[in-house]
Amino acid sequence: MLKSGILNPQVNSLLSRVRHTNSLVIADRGFPFWPEIETVDLSLVDDIPRVLEVLHAIRRNFAVGRFFMAEEFRLRNTPVVVHQFDEAMASVEVVYESHAEFRKRVPHAIGLIRTGDTTDFANVILESA
Repeated sequence: MLKSGILNPQVNSLLSRVRHTNSLVIADRGFPFWPEIETVDLSLVDDIPRVLEVLHAIRRNFAVGRFFMAEEFRLRNTPVVVHQFDEAMASVEVVYESHAEFRKRVPHAIGLIRTGDTTDFANVILESA
């Protein structure tokens, strides 16, 4: 029995299939459904869990080479929220691009983890190192 780390079996399975330069999406509650990629839905109610909570849990044992986010995230959120994400992604390159360009990357991901987050454009693509 697992005693620590990621306890959700679906998330564990998904993470174990991400290889070098593959990507994984962590999305807010409003992110569109993508039938061509596996989705693990962790949403419970508004803001439970949040993208940041999932990101912190995954980063403990996941080698991230780059992050991708929509530039609209920085425009639509407070400096405090932006700073929280900056801290969570510290020491890794972050590529900000238009939301339209960001969404073009999604079908190439190994999978998507949906959260209950209500933060505007709080969607992150993790590219493995």
